Amino acid sequence: MAEIPAAAQVLVDFQPKHDFFVGIDSDGCAMDAMDIKHLECFTPAYILAWDLQPVSTLARETAVFVNLKSITRGLNRWLALRQLLDLLRDRAEVAERGVTIPDYPELTDFIDSKYPLSDKGLAAWAAENPSETADRMIRWGDNVNDRIAEIVHNSGPFPGVRAAMEALDGKADQIVVSATPVHSLEREWAEHGLDQFMSVIAGQEMGGKAQHVQYAAKGKYPGNENIMLVGDAPGDRDAAAQEGVLYYPILPGKEKFSWKRFKDEGIGKFLDGTFAGEYQQMLIDEFTAMLPDEVPWETVSGNKKLVMPTVKS
Repeated sequence: MAEIPAAAQVLVDFQPKHDFFVGIDSDGCAMDAMDIKHLECFTPAYILAWDLQPVSTLARETAVFVNLKSITRGLNRWLALRQLLDLLRDRAEVAERGVTIPDYPELTDFIDSKYPLSDKGLAAWAAENPSETADRMIRWGDNVNDRIAEIVHNSGPFPGVRAAMEALDGKADQIVVSATPVHSLEREWAEHGLDQFMSVIAGQEMGGKAQHVQYAAKGKYPGNENIMLVGDAPGDRDAAAQEGVLYYPILPGKEKFSWKRFKDEGIGKFLDGTFAGEYQQMLIDEFTAMLPDEVPWETVSGNKKLVMPTVKS
């Protein structure tokens, strides 16, 4: 197991108040803030920081595909950045324009390092591995954060989120599990009064979502069937599977329906022990069918298959 980030000690120290635990993702799951962040914050910052102006239209399309419309939806920002650059490098239309996307090996070095995939993790890694690319990575991350702080306000919860949290209140411990920086999460959840339902707000500084569940819940409840992760991305599904806990998917584009179904039937099945098995598999199959695992454009290599990056554990 990787070293536990210092920021995650609050999760390690967390003590249950109930027999059930629900970890809830933020952007695109509970909060209707995912599209605005990627369309207005991440994507312009990609183009500016990584010299993608000559292929800006293709970069925008690829970024939306990576972050919102495919199996890599919801990926950690550093993994998504590498995925974006890799896909652009192999995209036929980019090559046809005579544009070459550099390899940026330093990005992979950071991703593969011992440091958390967070702003603080990057700063610590860059201090030991100074380079122009490391400085560029920091500038890009800071630009994204500045854009989010400036632009993303009053992007509230999806319809049905508050009612579901109220239904769980007093029956299950609830925490936020997210790849977003904690300072943004705390502002956004407090802005809409949802922080009152959460025992902890966990962001990228505390590790990945599987780690959040591992630190906060594993071994602290009667069984893994008492632990659930609610998310809107395949990475959330995989994190739940990695830890052997339950998963309830929020369907992209059908968030209102998903939260109502969670409140009306999912919570009851979770609490009475009938969620696992056929019901959960039906939900996962429905969810998996919505997000493609192949790119819709021509590639230089001829390979259109997406590979889901491995998230640190």
